[in-house]
Amino acid sequence: MRLLPSFFLLLFLVLFGACQPKSEANRGDDFVKIEGLIDKIESNIQGIRVDLERIADYNEVLLQNREAILAAPGPFKYTMDGPFSANQVGENAFMSTIVMLNSSTDKEKALELIQLTNSMDSLFAEFLQKNPNAVQIYSNAALGSSRIYPTFDAKNIVDANVDVTKFNFFYEADLAHNPSKGTVWIPEPYVDPAGKGWIFSLVHPVYEGDALSSVLGVDLTIADAIDTYLDEVDGYFVLVSGNGDIIGGKSDAIELLGMPLLKNHVYRETIQMDNFRGADFNLSRSKNAEVRQMAQSILVEKKNSFDFEQDTRMARVLGKSFASIDWYLLEIQLPD
Repeated sequence: MRLLPSFFLLLFLVLFGACQPKSEANRGDDFVKIEGLIDKIESNIQGIRVDLERIADYNEVLLQNREAILAAPGPFKYTMDGPFSANQVGENAFMSTIVMLNSSTDKEKALELIQLTNSMDSLFAEFLQKNPNAVQIYSNAALGSSRIYPTFDAKNIVDANVDVTKFNFFYEADLAHNPSKGTVWIPEPYVDPAGKGWIFSLVHPVYEGDALSSVLGVDLTIADAIDTYLDEVDGYFVLVSGNGDIIGGKSDAIELLGMPLLKNHVYRETIQMDNFRGADFNLSRSKNAEVRQMAQSILVEKKNSFDFEQDTRMARVLGKSFASIDWYLLEIQLPD
C-alpha cells in the first residue's frame, strides 16, 4: 500500500507530460534551429565584411602612393562615351563600368582617381568569385565618379545627373554617420536600379588623410539570401528588420502573417535615398491584430516567443535577433 501514492504520482507525471503541447517540448530545439540559421547568415556576412575591408585597405594604399603611381600611369584603361565607359557587358571580365556623374565637382581630378584605382578591377572580380551571394561591388567617389563591377548597361539605367553623395549607401559611411570609419550595414532593402530586385548593402569608407575619398559598397539580393538559407530548412521563416519591415521569407509564412507578398518590382525612376519598402510591408500594418501584438512583443518588448490564441492557423512565433545587424529571424509554428 505504501507504493500506491508513488504509483499515482508517476501516473500523474506521465499524463501531465503527455498533455504538454509538442511545440513546448521542442521549444529548445526550435531555438537551436533558428540560432543555427542566424549563425550561418552572420558567418557569411562576416566573410564579406572582411574581404571588403581588405579592398578598402588596398584602396587607401593606392591613395598613399598617388604620386608614384601617377608618375608612370600608362594608357587610360577606359574609353568614355559621355558620362559612361564604352565597354560592353561581357566584353572583358576584368573591367568595371565607369560612370562620371554630371554632379562631379572636379572631373579632371575624378578621372585621375579612376586612373589611380584601375588595378582594383581585378580585386572586384576576385571578390565576386569568392562571394557568390554578392551581386555587385562598387566604389563611389566623393568627386562624383563611380566604378561598378560587374559591367552593366549603365547608359540605359543610370541617371548621370544624380549626386551620389545624397544616397544612403554613400552618406551612411561618412564621418557624421560613421565616426568609427568602419563597415556599415544599410539594412533597409531598396529596389536595385539594375533590375536585381530588392537588395541590401554593406559599405565601407575610404579616406585619403582626413578627407573621405570614396565609399566602397557590396550589394546582396534578398532573393539570394532566402534561396541560400531559409529554403534549405523546413519550417515557416521570415526575416524582419528591427522596426518590423519584412526583409524576406517563405511565401507561406508571409501570407500567414497577413502581409502582401514581396513580388518583383518594376523600377520606374531613379532610386532615391529613401526608396525603401513602404509601410505595406511592415508587421504593424498586418491585417491580423495578433500579428501586430506579436511584433510588439518580440521586436519592442524583446521577448523570444508569442503564443497565438485567436488565430487558429498559428500556434506560436519564435524570434531571435542578429548580433551584427538590426534584424530578427521569426519562425511560425503551426498547431499540432
